[in-house]
Amino acid sequence: MEFLLDPNLWIAFAMLTALEIVLGIDNIIFISILVGRLPAAQRDAARRLGLGFAMVTRVMLLLSLSWVMGLTADLFSLFGQGFSGRDIVLLAGGLFLLYKASHEIFVEVEARDEHTPDETATPSASARKGMFWGVIGQIAVIDIVFSLDSVITAVGMVDRIGVMIAAVMASVGVMLVAAKPIGEFVDRHPSVKVLALSFLVMVGMALTAEAFDMHVPKGYIYAAMAFSLVVESLNIRSRSKRLAAAGRAPAAD
Repeated sequence: MEFLLDPNLWIAFAMLTALEIVLGIDNIIFISILVGRLPAAQRDAARRLGLGFAMVTRVMLLLSLSWVMGLTADLFSLFGQGFSGRDIVLLAGGLFLLYKASHEIFVEVEARDEHTPDETATPSASARKGMFWGVIGQIAVIDIVFSLDSVITAVGMVDRIGVMIAAVMASVGVMLVAAKPIGEFVDRHPSVKVLALSFLVMVGMALTAEAFDMHVPKGYIYAAMAFSLVVESLNIRSRSKRLAAAGRAPAAD
């Protein structure tokens, strides 16, 4: 147990946990948007299952490090471009994310009335169950992609498997607490939802580019998203003030 007194171990744990939380932002956004399509009674369970699957996937990948690192070896070449198992996973995940985010933007912006279910209608139990597990399946697919990148990053930072697993579990715990308020905020503000979906489009493009060995630092994407969110928060505050002022104004004769 003496290694627990090593300050370097705790510094590595803190840094890796923070990095895992940052890398999990896109995962939280994706889960929040998908869960928003479910009835309110099913959303908390879907969030917990989605993030629980993310944690299990990352821990399993960490426990099979030799296989994960073997994914970086080229399997075949196409037009002079080598493709490894990791590249294939990133390409498939990136294309899936591009399709899903683009489709959700279309539904949100162009087809809201057409695709929004009737709130007064009560779907059957089998329909609710099918919708629930459909969302969980989509979360599972993208969790694998995000987990693979996250695990490879963790391997490059820390050499103790126990520290990696502890950091993953701690980061998922933080995301579990943050997922609900983030999801509720996104649901309350459609403009923020479109921004979040645009963020996922950028992440999908970055994953696709990564599959072709074109590295796009995620810091650029996060910086662009943070700037957009700051601007949108100012717009939300401005709209709230206008609505409050309109509510206080005396009715016209």
